[in-house]
Amino acid sequence: MADYVLGIDQSTQGTKALLFDGAGRLLERADLPHRQMVDDRGWVEHDPEEIYRNTIEVVKLLVEKAGIDKNEIRALGISNQRETALVWDRNSGLPVYNAVVWQCARGAGICERLENQGKAEPVRSRTGLPLSPYFSAAKIAWILENVEGVKEKAERKELCCGTIDSWLVYKLTGGKEFRTDYSNASRTQMFNIKTLAWDEEVCGLFGIPVSCLAAVTDSNGYYGETDFEGFFEKPIPIRGVMGDSHGALFGQGCLTKGMTKTTYGTGSSIMMNIGERPVFSNKVVTSLAWGMDGTVTYVLEGNINYTGAVITWMKDDLKLISSPAETESLAEQANHQDETYLVPAFSGLGAPYWDSGARGIFYGMSRTTGRMELVKAGLESIAYQITDVVRAMEEESGIAIEELRVDGGPTKNTYLMQFQSDMAGIPVHIPPAEELSGIGAAYTAGLAVGLYERDALFGSDKRTSFVPSMETEERDRKYGGWKKAVSKALSK
Repeated sequence: MADYVLGIDQSTQGTKALLFDGAGRLLERADLPHRQMVDDRGWVEHDPEEIYRNTIEVVKLLVEKAGIDKNEIRALGISNQRETALVWDRNSGLPVYNAVVWQCARGAGICERLENQGKAEPVRSRTGLPLSPYFSAAKIAWILENVEGVKEKAERKELCCGTIDSWLVYKLTGGKEFRTDYSNASRTQMFNIKTLAWDEEVCGLFGIPVSCLAAVTDSNGYYGETDFEGFFEKPIPIRGVMGDSHGALFGQGCLTKGMTKTTYGTGSSIMMNIGERPVFSNKVVTSLAWGMDGTVTYVLEGNINYTGAVITWMKDDLKLISSPAETESLAEQANHQDETYLVPAFSGLGAPYWDSGARGIFYGMSRTTGRMELVKAGLESIAYQITDVVRAMEEESGIAIEELRVDGGPTKNTYLMQFQSDMAGIPVHIPPAEELSGIGAAYTAGLAVGLYERDALFGSDKRTSFVPSMETEERDRKYGGWKKAVSKALSK
């Protein structure tokens, strides 16, 4: 009899179902997109019911595509888009409003109000997060303040306020379980990462009753059972739940202190395992990687707004390239003595600068700077920004980063990966698999039910590696030029 593990990766654009065999190999995947509801204010919403229906349907599609006996699936792991928040009726299970997506800044006024009251530092010191509408608390507070009758229901303990993972757990278990894991809880801006509990004072600042929040459970804990609305003959346990970036950290095998991963997407998430004690930083944020078997692991995380999006900008707006694949050969052909830098501060700069007033610039151009040199500068800006965060993490934690594990589409660009290794001064390793978020949650579930062994899962990774080859003097000169370019872009 074969043994399988099912992974669901519920992301911003859609829902993926992933099937893994008894050795942790990815066998098959199925995808369904959902609507992106964006209004003229830039507010972004998702339909929670559509996401749940797609979750059921995508599992059926996966089983059909794989041609397996669904009775041989042993456990389910779920990874999810972080910070996206929703509120639903505890009895009917119906949402009172659409999910407010992580990209949506409609809670900005609520955060400004708290900042004016001098609450920014108390919130950061307890939650590890700077006061921001990016996180879930301000989104939930907006729903409670603006949807008629909702605040009164919350006070009567008739509502569930949660993130996408807790919504799926609730729905998949038929309303029996209302749970979230430590990684998702730590990104809501309501969870005290020192006491490891919902912070009543912080929740009170946002007007959110603690009684409406989910039970916080180990990431490899028990989240109830599901039969996917009768599709399975017998229910399977949900034994892995993680936010997507945390799932990728686990899927990359960054299980010990100092191990660091970068996900290259539209923007980038750089996450460093800092062990069992928190480090509070002004340059990057502090969160929980996961909680497992009664012990939590902390992370430092830096988010960059424009990395892969720089390549899209060069293609769609500047018309410098017709496809992302061109950037590699153009950068190789460019004049390597050219000292042009791009600082892509199109919507300010995130970690470690935190300057929302910064503006994008090309800096250092000469008369001979041309198309190839501009493309090279755009590509290199990705590596420079990530190096900034890596160096900030080393400085804040006192831990030397010995390697960088990377994933995402831009990692196929060999020029970028070699330049990243040269700038950071450490080896860069790329795994063969791409679905790192879903892999992390599924591996967690497979380990929890005893199907997998950790050493076997992570001990024989065949990774593509890049090692530093640039002379130290040249690296220091190039990086010094980058810092000078950034100083010209900053508003402060």
